[in-house]
Amino acid sequence: MSFSISLAVNGVRHDIELDDPRVTLLDLLRERLELTGTKKGCDRGQCGACTVLVDGRRINSCLALAVSHDGADILTIEGVARGDELHQVQAAFIAHDGFQCGYCTPGQIMSAIGLIREGQAGDDPERIREGMSGNLCRCAAYAGITEAVLEAQRKLAEADRRDAA
Repeated sequence: MSFSISLAVNGVRHDIELDDPRVTLLDLLRERLELTGTKKGCDRGQCGACTVLVDGRRINSCLALAVSHDGADILTIEGVARGDELHQVQAAFIAHDGFQCGYCTPGQIMSAIGLIREGQAGDDPERIREGMSGNLCRCAAYAGITEAVLEAQRKLAEADRRDAA
C-alpha cells in the first residue's frame, strides 16, 4: 500500500508517493528530496540537529512521520537565505562564531529562527539558552550561539520597525 502526500518545502510544492508510512520527515527530506542540510544526529529527538520549521513551528524531523505532515509548509536550512543574501540569523552565527565543526549549525539556526518568530527570544541570554536547550553542540559554541540569537533578534526587530514605518 502506498501513501500520497503533498508538502511545500522551502516554497516548492512536492507531491510524493510513500511505500512505507514509517518514513520520517528527516529521511524524506534527505533521501527523497536531496535536502541534506538537515542533519541526522541522534535519530532520537535528543540533539536537535534535524530541526526544521513545520507550519512555522520547530520540530525534530527525525521524530516526525512524513505522512502526518501532508499539506504542511516546511522550511529547511536550504530555504532560509534569499539567493546570496544570508538570513539575519545565519549572518549573526558567522559574526559571533556560533559554530565550530558546523554539524549542529543547520538545526541551531532553524531553532533560532523559530525561537525568534515565536516571540520567545527576548533580550535575556538565559531565556535564549533555555529556548535553545533542545539543540546540542558537541563543540560547546553556546556563548557564540546565544550572542548570535541576541543580535539576530535585534536586527530582525529593527527591520520589522522600518518596514512598519
